Amino acid sequence: MPYQPKDSFESPRFCGVRTFMRLPYVEHLDAGEPIDFAVVGVPFDTGQSYRSGARFGPAHIRDFSVLLRPYHPQQDINVFDYVSGIDYGDLPVVPGYIEETYRRMVEGLTPLLDRSIVPIVLGGDHSITLGELRAVAKRYGPAGLIHFDSHSDTWDSYFGQKYNHGTPFRRAAEEGLLAPERVIQVGMRGPLYGPKDLDDARQLGFAVYTTDDLLAMGIPEMIRLIRERVGSGPTFLSFDIDFLDPVYAPGTGTPEVAGVTVAQAQQLVRGLAGLNIVAYDLVEVLPAYDSGQITAAAAANVVYEFIALLALQKRGGHRDG
Repeated sequence: MPYQPKDSFESPRFCGVRTFMRLPYVEHLDAGEPIDFAVVGVPFDTGQSYRSGARFGPAHIRDFSVLLRPYHPQQDINVFDYVSGIDYGDLPVVPGYIEETYRRMVEGLTPLLDRSIVPIVLGGDHSITLGELRAVAKRYGPAGLIHFDSHSDTWDSYFGQKYNHGTPFRRAAEEGLLAPERVIQVGMRGPLYGPKDLDDARQLGFAVYTTDDLLAMGIPEMIRLIRERVGSGPTFLSFDIDFLDPVYAPGTGTPEVAGVTVAQAQQLVRGLAGLNIVAYDLVEVLPAYDSGQITAAAAANVVYEFIALLALQKRGGHRDG
């Protein structure tokens, strides 16, 4: 029988060890059951530049996720009729040692990708995405990228260091992990050190849209641009929780005002159904600054939208939502 969440009519949500959406915790991939996706924690925050504590993000997201249910009314699909999923636990990061953590990430994610199991990674700060992209490129070659964020994360260095949460996409481009003509960044906003901060991303070949651009053109047009940009090739989707306005996601390391709502973010993600997304992450959730699990609720529901995209792909169609 495919892996699916526990029945909350039979077992109360407050029972059991916390996994995402109450999925089975599975460490061994050869148990015989089919697996379409695996939720994976990467509790690493050594790459943060301001507030620290995103290492506790995966547990925080999992804690709220027990409230999620399998039927997605907007997409009219019971997701676990079409996909089998597990919680793969957390990868063994090394606090303070980012390059060793990257090595362990590639080692830990490769068995999933080699079996065409889609990893859905819970961060952790945004520096972890470089490790994920290294693993994805081993399996698929240079990937397209859909990047929802308030920061482009394309600085050359931060505090003189090449690896942190402000540099992963520059490093990924330099390492040939991305196909720049298939990269799109959406949601940039907030004060900058200078125009070079966004120009750097464009000079790498990325398409860059600010939150003002998004709100001016509207979500349907942005969805069209994203789909046109990434095309049908293997694509990575990276969602920084600070893409949302801090009213909806206060628990993050570098919040920027005047972002989108959770509803707008959901609409954007739902519009990506049918694209060839081979890996996902959601990063920068910082529980110490959360209030009433507001940020955890937003993060868990965005990850739920990722799972729904996989289910729609398996079913072979989708409703525009």
